[in-house]
Amino acid sequence: MNVTADRIAAPALACLLGGAGAIHMLRPRVFEPLIPPQLTGVASRRDWVYASGAGELACAAAVAAPRTRRIGGYATAALLVGVFPGNIQMALDYRRRNRPAWQQAVAYGRLPLQVPLVLWALRAARG
Repeated sequence: MNVTADRIAAPALACLLGGAGAIHMLRPRVFEPLIPPQLTGVASRRDWVYASGAGELACAAAVAAPRTRRIGGYATAALLVGVFPGNIQMALDYRRRNRPAWQQAVAYGRLPLQVPLVLWALRAARG
């Protein structure tokens, strides 16, 4: 990355996280099917959605502030790894429920996108 890209990487990541967190809070029903059934013994699907949304908002705030960017970047990377099972659950559910091919492609296409997102968070932590 060049200097300009480095300068906007953390604020852009903070915006992405903030938007995702806000959507989790405003439209939790959309995300509830992503919660693996194994987790519902600990808390409800809605609680998990709100918790992940709160995590995204907290990470957004931490990444946005230069003083907390390092810990925010590492926390974001951990959060992205932590929600990965939900992305897998969505892809599997879309396939099982015979969703349209394009929706299945989007669900499976999201999986490899976690890698650059985690790397982006780590770059923010180190930069």
